[in-house]
Amino acid sequence: MEGGATETASMGEVGPDIEADRAAEPAPVQGAVAKDPVDDSGADLGTPTPEVASTVPAQVETPPSSPDPAGLESTDDHAPLDTPVTTPTATSRGAVETTPAIEDAPSAAPVRQAQAASGNPLPRVLAVANQKGGVGKTTTSVNLGAALAELGFRVLVIDLDPQGNATTGLGIDARNFELSMYDVLMRDSSLEDCVEPTSMKNLFVAPATIALAGAEIELVPAFSRELKLRKAIESVIDDFDYVLIDCPPSLGLITVNALAAASEVLVPIQCEYYALEGLSQLMRNVHLVASNLNPKLDISTIVLTMYDARTKLADQVATEVREHFGSKVCRIVIPRTVRLSEAPSFGQPITAFDPASRGAIAYRELAKEVSGGAS
Repeated sequence: MEGGATETASMGEVGPDIEADRAAEPAPVQGAVAKDPVDDSGADLGTPTPEVASTVPAQVETPPSSPDPAGLESTDDHAPLDTPVTTPTATSRGAVETTPAIEDAPSAAPVRQAQAASGNPLPRVLAVANQKGGVGKTTTSVNLGAALAELGFRVLVIDLDPQGNATTGLGIDARNFELSMYDVLMRDSSLEDCVEPTSMKNLFVAPATIALAGAEIELVPAFSRELKLRKAIESVIDDFDYVLIDCPPSLGLITVNALAAASEVLVPIQCEYYALEGLSQLMRNVHLVASNLNPKLDISTIVLTMYDARTKLADQVATEVREHFGSKVCRIVIPRTVRLSEAPSFGQPITAFDPASRGAIAYRELAKEVSGGAS
């Protein structure tokens, strides 16, 4: 009896404490998940604090994002033909981001800030060179220059090809100007007097004529023959942000002049086997010019052009170029399109001829990438 009385007394003493603890518990927050303070085993789990309980409704449970192996491993070379080809980039959560199709051109100030952050100070002089013909040198010079001009940069395209395709591609008629690049190289005419405005704002061209074909021979006995273009560009460089030199499909003295005057080389490579054969010779020439005439010269940019996603060869060439040159190869690939071929016959760059075409979108994105990621 005494044992039973003692047990009863103990329970009587504990009972008020439990009731007091329950009275002191905060009221449950609406929407919070109620938790039983005691589990089946009788262990005390405690009660959730008001802070924890109040945050429960705001938490949204999301499934962990697992990277898509196909998305991360795929390159721009596998993009469909009807879109500008871009290389997906993996974020920290495994998501894949791609470049938007069309964006409004930003003002010049943010673009120049992005350019300064890219590590390539303005002005920049790029020689668009590849001794193989038909790889897209002139197309890239004209359309990249137009896309850079849309971003707010002042761009000068220097046509050093005797065929003069960059000149006519920008709507300049050979009968409408007096001075050409032949006069600048051979007669020491001022480059400023040779420059012609185009129909696009901020875009200018130094035209070429067939007379340049004879300059290769006439330059042989000339004094300081390799540096004539450099001296001409130095007189106008402060007026422009970008100077794009459209080189002829050869490795002669005119191309050497362009390499000696430039600080960077942009190499368009057609996504076909023959385009790779002459690349090693071009690299040797760039090294020779850098060793003897222009120490700062470097191949900074490689652009894959005429990409056709329907062929395995284009994918193989693109993969091989990327493996060899790494980050120098632009993420944007220029697709093979009929509109790019039609634009020069109207004397317009693709951004003016058909602004919504795949070629125009690709060159706009390429301009952003070349200019340091402006967007």
